[in-house]
Amino acid sequence: MAQNSQRVSWTFEEADAKLKNIMRNIYTSASEAAPPKRRGSPGNLVAGANIAGFIKVADAMLDQGLV
Repeated sequence: MAQNSQRVSWTFEEADAKLKNIMRNIYTSASEAAPPKRRGSPGNLVAGANIAGFIKVADAMLDQGLV
């Protein structure tokens, strides 16, 4: 989608590097937001992804003055 909207073409290596970077950032966000051991599900990446997504939306709402 980014290539299309910018009307540029990436090589396989460029697209692969960008995707790997995006996936690394997603994993980092989810693992950092995952509940701690005392909450009963340490390292739960599904819960971490949900929490990280909620925080991202909540921060955007605060930035827009909606809350």
